[in-house]
Amino acid sequence: MFSRYLIGAAAMLSAVPACASWQQAKSRHFIIYSEQKPEDLKLYAERLERFDQAVRVARGIKDPQLSDAGKLTVFVLRNSDSVEGILGARGSGVAGFYIGQASGPVAFVNRERTSSKFDLSSEEVFFHEYLHHLMLEQLDMALPAWVVEGFAEFFATAQIAENGSVTIGYVPEYRSAGLFNLKGLTLEEMLGASDRHIDAEEWELTYGKGWLLAHYLTFEKSRRGQLGRYLSGIQRGEPPIEAAKAAFGDLKQLSRELDAYLREKRHSGIVIPVDKLAPGLVSIRPLTTAENAAMQIKMKTSLRFKKRAATRVAADARSIAADNPNSTEAQSLLAKAELDIDQFDQALSAANHALAIDPANRKAMVYKGRALMELGKKDPKTADWKIVRSWFSKANRLDPDDAEPMMYFYETYLAEGIAPTANAVQGLSYAHALVPQDDDLRMLLVRQLVRDGNFNAAAKTYGPIAYDPHSGDERDQRVAVIEKLKAKDAAGASAVLDRLEEKHKKDD
Repeated sequence: MFSRYLIGAAAMLSAVPACASWQQAKSRHFIIYSEQKPEDLKLYAERLERFDQAVRVARGIKDPQLSDAGKLTVFVLRNSDSVEGILGARGSGVAGFYIGQASGPVAFVNRERTSSKFDLSSEEVFFHEYLHHLMLEQLDMALPAWVVEGFAEFFATAQIAENGSVTIGYVPEYRSAGLFNLKGLTLEEMLGASDRHIDAEEWELTYGKGWLLAHYLTFEKSRRGQLGRYLSGIQRGEPPIEAAKAAFGDLKQLSRELDAYLREKRHSGIVIPVDKLAPGLVSIRPLTTAENAAMQIKMKTSLRFKKRAATRVAADARSIAADNPNSTEAQSLLAKAELDIDQFDQALSAANHALAIDPANRKAMVYKGRALMELGKKDPKTADWKIVRSWFSKANRLDPDDAEPMMYFYETYLAEGIAPTANAVQGLSYAHALVPQDDDLRMLLVRQLVRDGNFNAAAKTYGPIAYDPHSGDERDQRVAVIEKLKAKDAAGASAVLDRLEEKHKKDD
């Protein structure tokens, strides 16, 4: 519903020659699919892991062990044409994108190189979005747009040296227009999270000026601790502009300091030495013939298409499954494709086929449970909800840290029309803790907290959605939800949330 995307244009250069088949790389934080040579893919995976480790060291982020369900799946395509093709958006200039979701976060990137430092590269797009992924994992709070985007830019330009060290904080030259040429958005408006309409040029300024302020506050000793006080004030409910004045003092003076800082010829960076980075082991394997045949389906079923496009994906999935009747991957992906177009009987049949081949296929268990749940909604009183829930329970036992089965287990109670059990609510809360990047999952928890009368927790949980920098014309309504939650107005908050949900259904 509120999935976060950031896309960027990349220069059109010759693509790296493709291998004959897809390879899979698995590392501590990533599952990567690419047509690169195995040795090149291994180096690429290690590069992503070094960036992950550098961010964690620089920000002091914990690094818990992840199961495969919690790793970011990265699809590495040949060029931006290939990325556009997956989206069905030829000519859009999309270089890559990221989606956080309970079924598993995914990112699409390409292997093109840019011709100039003033072009936004595919790697910079990925680093920017991966920073969002980590920030949402670490900070469950309301953040102004300049903080979200400015610090993402701070890390996006990371440079990985041949010796394996990582330097963070380089100037984003591709934001030069926002740094030097645009005058639309004042520092006071940016710090105050201005509610007025922000046009495209001012958005560009938010990225560039946000980077400049993030960089300055990081390295200017006289300003140490001020960012934390500013954000703490916002979390306490202070208007952002008042929190800014209390934390930073005279904002005109801060603006003058920023202008002078921008004119400096060199800007400091944070060097994370190689001995502090442990990228870990990377395993590489070629995909099977059936997996290769199903790669397009695998990529497309990880996205959310409108009905007409999803119908075409399902038709392709049926053809692949028919050609590969003994592939649990092909049958499981067919189940997902059928679910995406509300063909629940066909989805159930495909999931059963996948489970007949591999009874321990976790995804097929989830798809079978989902199909049974949707069929049960037709007559909730006669459906066997114990059996429906059993499939999500089985999947959960195979991987207790997979958020998706816990989310759907909770949803079965809503589908049945009864109050979720304490165990289901606890599972929902844990699922959100595992995948705070999924706003649909977050909304389920917000609604439950409102029903439980836990308004403070509901407001805090809804905060990242309310202040999402990409909320567009919904900003006022989302902020209104926060105000109603603070006033403990359950009916009022629910009414606004209902209107927003109805709008999103129409948009979909």
